[in-house]
Amino acid sequence: MSRFHFFILVLLVSISGFSQGMLLPVISIIFETNGESAAINGLHATGLYIGVLLASPFMEAPLRKLGFKPLIVMGGSIVILSLFGFIWLQSVWVWFLLRLFIGIGDHMLHFSTQTWVTSMSSKQNRGRNLSIYGLSFGLGFAAGPFMVPLVKLSPSLPFIVSGCISLFAWLFVFFLQNAYPETSPHETKSDNSFRRFYQAMLFGWVAFMPTFGYGFLETALNGSFPVYALRLGISVDAVAIILPAFAIGSIIFQFPLGILSDRYGRRNVLLMILLTGALCFFIAGVFPSPYVIGGCFFIAGMAVGSTFTLGISYMTDLLPPHLLPAGNLLCGITFSLGSILGPVAGGWYMQTFESANLFYFITLTLSAVWLALVLGKPKSWSPAETYSSSS
Repeated sequence: MSRFHFFILVLLVSISGFSQGMLLPVISIIFETNGESAAINGLHATGLYIGVLLASPFMEAPLRKLGFKPLIVMGGSIVILSLFGFIWLQSVWVWFLLRLFIGIGDHMLHFSTQTWVTSMSSKQNRGRNLSIYGLSFGLGFAAGPFMVPLVKLSPSLPFIVSGCISLFAWLFVFFLQNAYPETSPHETKSDNSFRRFYQAMLFGWVAFMPTFGYGFLETALNGSFPVYALRLGISVDAVAIILPAFAIGSIIFQFPLGILSDRYGRRNVLLMILLTGALCFFIAGVFPSPYVIGGCFFIAGMAVGSTFTLGISYMTDLLPPHLLPAGNLLCGITFSLGSILGPVAGGWYMQTFESANLFYFITLTLSAVWLALVLGKPKSWSPAETYSSSS
């Protein structure tokens, strides 16, 4: 993979991060201002991740047949059209459908670029390359919430800005030469996508726990926290500063943690950062002032902001090369399951309990993922076993 090729993939994922980082808090603020309930707000935020789940089972076969580039082109076009759709279609449930379409398009783009990077990275450089990939997403995601103040000028303005920037980045896809994922010489015609999903889950299930935990964390923070913050009396402008603090923290430590994972092992680094993140959110729950929350978000971002990319790197270490497309899809599926659960559970929790503390809820989730990694024992594989296990 040339540097220019890698740069384009990094650019694409950074713009995708920007649109996602904008979408969650902007719509949450708009709905809260319009008097929508926390439960509806949380349920609405799941649209993007439901789209990911709906598309996931059908992604691997087109990737093998068409290659990486066509899926990136189709995914980017769906995202751009949907972003501009928010300007013209003013309805809670139409916006839900647009979020769903963005989820489908974003997943096509992410799955293709992510699999492209993982399949062309050596084990010695995998953590570094994926940390750069995650760093680019984090930079975009960190910039997204800065669009929140534009809502005061016009509710349509954040969507216009995001749509135009996404269109500009998407045009670079046409500079790429198409490529195809690796196949195995042991593979037969009877091996289909669902069988490869089963094999990937069998050999790498423990690596999918961090991606689930990160999905929960990301949407709980970006979907439920703005509502929780307003109820604590924190201003919209303060929310627009606090939310990026998490992403900025993840940006600072994304690359160093990738290097550390190459040297000391993915599992060891994941255990360390999950424990640190859980402690940070517990402190934020005990001392809920804007300054303490902002500081805890920043430190937690330095730790658990790399959970998703480290989970992908761990998955790539555990699976044989021909199962990487299925493994990357399962990373996306578990991330989406966590992302759906995050705002729904957070909205329900805040609506059901009067003195609900969102940060304790997040602490328990991160602690559960940490425990799964401690107790989980990944199964080793051999070329023959990957096929005999499902026959």
